[in-house]
Amino acid sequence: MIGYYDYTVWLTYCSLISAGIGIFSSLSGGGHPYIGMFFLLLSGLCDAFDGKVARTKKDRTEMQIDFGIQIDSLADLVAFGVLPASIGVSMLRIFDKTWGFHPRTGSTLLVHLALYTVLVFYVLAALIRLAYFNVLEAQRRKEGGTGANKEYRGLPVTSAALLFPTVLLIQYATSIDITFTYFATILVTGVLFITPFKLKKPGTRDILIMVGIGALELAALIVMKIIARR
Repeated sequence: MIGYYDYTVWLTYCSLISAGIGIFSSLSGGGHPYIGMFFLLLSGLCDAFDGKVARTKKDRTEMQIDFGIQIDSLADLVAFGVLPASIGVSMLRIFDKTWGFHPRTGSTLLVHLALYTVLVFYVLAALIRLAYFNVLEAQRRKEGGTGANKEYRGLPVTSAALLFPTVLLIQYATSIDITFTYFATILVTGVLFITPFKLKKPGTRDILIMVGIGALELAALIVMKIIARR
């Protein structure tokens, strides 16, 4: 079979599977953004440890290492690029339904076109940032660099796993619809993906803290959704 299937890539595959389910859930029916956000957090959890798990295998060939780098970026594009955009589409559908807007008429059409442009820009920015990372990583290894890189260039796309659930949780704390706040966050985040600033990579302790924050967000999302149904 083409590809690799040992334990070093299992978490990356799980992240992609979670993202796929999240996208399908967000875009099905009238839209289910909170279900999509659940799978976004799950993808973030998988991504937090996939690199560390992969590096525990000391006898990986160059092809295995290159394969791991490529599929990690491809999975990240789907999980932290396409999935947040799909959640945005889902939120816009609910907004239209709640307020009785028809997306094909008058000024509403222009607003929808602008918002969809934001989503497309976000996915494109994520793609560019991930491809640029792959080029930098290949160049670094060509020049003799070993181990993991110590810094990011631009905001990492995996930050989406914490940013957007936080925005969505605000909906439960206020009576104001946060759909446009979500799109504003999407726009700013996309810009930061391709802004050339350096950011130190988190260590193990930082990763565990972020995983804890993500777990709290996931628990809060589930609890608040249950309360909202009562």
